[in-house]
Amino acid sequence: MEGASQTRDYRLANAAISVADEFPFCRSSVRSFRRGEVIAGAGVLVDMFARVQRGLVSASTMLSDGREFIVEMIPKAGLIGELEVLRGEMLNLEYRAGSDCELHFFEGRLLRERCANDPRFQEKVFSRALARVAELQLRIIANAGSCLQSRLASTLLRLSSVYGRDAANNGDELVISQHDLAATLPASREKVNQCLRRLRERKVIDAAQGKIHILNRKALEAYAYGATTLQ
Repeated sequence: MEGASQTRDYRLANAAISVADEFPFCRSSVRSFRRGEVIAGAGVLVDMFARVQRGLVSASTMLSDGREFIVEMIPKAGLIGELEVLRGEMLNLEYRAGSDCELHFFEGRLLRERCANDPRFQEKVFSRALARVAELQLRIIANAGSCLQSRLASTLLRLSSVYGRDAANNGDELVISQHDLAATLPASREKVNQCLRRLRERKVIDAAQGKIHILNRKALEAYAYGATTLQ
């Protein structure tokens, strides 16, 4: 069942991104961000939304114990802030550059006008948002019943799917710090480092300088689905 849920995760994410590929708006500005830079903070009311043109953006919140939780990594063609613009709400997540990236920004009124005049387009926007919510729910459910090694392997596979949407990356190289990886699970950095070290020892991955290379995808899938354990 866990393996089926993870496969559905990847399918939902891919379906969500295809909607953003059909984009009808003229940008109002273009901005580039360096890895780690804050793009937009939580609790801010803005009347603009953005599309990721290049790179990755992380969306995060703070847990009750003060730890950061990276809710999702938004890849190329992903949208930021579209629902908040439609609802007139403040951003509830903080957005940071997960890698060097370029974003195109658009006026909120363009989205509102298009949705008001084109019910089919509005349906696509909300369907995409529901797919993202469903993916997060499935991930939380899977994490609740999984050990750290399974969660880590599943996360690496999911991020590989995200990175693989960029034609310049085949998905086997992940540019992510150990801090961000721990925040994505979420788990302590020390425990994540221990699991990464064991995966390196078994030649499943290689990791250095904020990058993780997947060397043996089949073995990583076995860890994700609980067929193999790290001792």
